[in-house]
Amino acid sequence: MGIKVLVVDDSSFFRRRVSEIVSQDPELEVVGTAVNGAEAVKLAAELKPQVITMDIEMPVMDGITAVKQIMASNPLPILMFSSLTHDGAKATLDALEAGALDFLPKRFEDIATNKDDAIALLQQRIKTLGRRRLFRPAIRPSPTAVKPRVTSAPTVALTRTAASSIPAQSLVTDKPTSRSTAVTRASGKKYKALLIGTSTGGPVALQKVLTQFPANYPHPILLIQHMPAAFTPTFATRLNSLCKIEVKEAQTGDQLRAGCAYLAPGGMQMMLERSGSFGRIKVLAGKPEMNYKPSVDITFASASKLLGGDVLAVVLTGMGADGREGARMLKSAGANIWAQDEASCVVYGMPQAVTNAGLATKSISIEQMAESILKETAHG
Repeated sequence: MGIKVLVVDDSSFFRRRVSEIVSQDPELEVVGTAVNGAEAVKLAAELKPQVITMDIEMPVMDGITAVKQIMASNPLPILMFSSLTHDGAKATLDALEAGALDFLPKRFEDIATNKDDAIALLQQRIKTLGRRRLFRPAIRPSPTAVKPRVTSAPTVALTRTAASSIPAQSLVTDKPTSRSTAVTRASGKKYKALLIGTSTGGPVALQKVLTQFPANYPHPILLIQHMPAAFTPTFATRLNSLCKIEVKEAQTGDQLRAGCAYLAPGGMQMMLERSGSFGRIKVLAGKPEMNYKPSVDITFASASKLLGGDVLAVVLTGMGADGREGARMLKSAGANIWAQDEASCVVYGMPQAVTNAGLATKSISIEQMAESILKETAHG
């Protein structure tokens, strides 16, 4: 029996197109279609699909409202289809906040340049979500944070700490573990930056973590989230409105400042370069052959060359293995690598990759991640 899929869209053409693509895969089965959110809520209860593909703008009931009702009554994985516009980005982030697990562009040519690749990616996303059995609750938006005025923030020197600060090698394991090892006492290691890489499930995970940081967090933060170029400005603005720290989409020339998080722009690569005794950001166009733009590996590797071991790098929920090789370079330089635990991940791909490679010293639940980071980096 294949993974049961409910296709929801007010366009008969799009419903038929998605249904045909889903049905091409022997592991997937379309069990029904709905033309609006109200029908989706009803059929979700009656047909009990394992995955729903959901449009956002529909008559009678929109996709975001439908997601909220389904997650309240019959929680299951929902994949949103979104337009790559400012309004589409905002609506998609609202849907993820309401409980949807993933999203894809509605235009297939925006998913991949090759039609077959786009079809395979859609099928893969549905299968990955359909195999997921643990569901995280949707998070409520945090109240808009009142940001204190900061007259000046220190930039970050690139001098490395002594070799004695290198953390011990973690235990290599052939099997993933969901055991959480949250920080109860800081290691005493000194840091100059916090790096966080993530993909599927990342927008909600990042919001959950960063909204707990105080305005005077003592280090700069580099965020690498797999996301289209049209989405990252909106996502950065949203995080900035919810967090006490400053969050901005990274730009070439940005000096690293304590208490500021720099989000890698979609479709680009974020790197670090030396600027006198201090570091600054350099944003480069993503090469066509790169699978991820932005790539966690590229930012992590760049940080390893400039900051060495003075880094805490965290790999959160996401599909694939992006971040593993960059984490390997950071680990070799003496950096500390953490991974989100399996139980709290939307997709245990990226964290599993660094954990199984013996690179992660800790596997931490998303519920404990912020507190653990604050303890480890000597704040909170």
